[in-house]
Amino acid sequence: MALARLHGGPLDGQIIPLGAADDKLIVPYSETQVVYSRRVEPKGTGAHDGPTTVDYWYDESLEDIDPSDV
Repeated sequence: MALARLHGGPLDGQIIPLGAADDKLIVPYSETQVVYSRRVEPKGTGAHDGPTTVDYWYDESLEDIDPSDV
């Protein structure tokens, strides 16, 4: 299993389990969803260099995010 590192947006700094390394990652957030995109290749793909990690950067929210709702 791989890990996704999220950069920017409301989930900045979060690390979540990732089943497959798709180019887009849609994550639930409050009452909406946020979209992150992969910009680089996965890291740590060898047998002895730790878990595979994939960096994703914030693209958009599917609805406006109101800080008072969180």
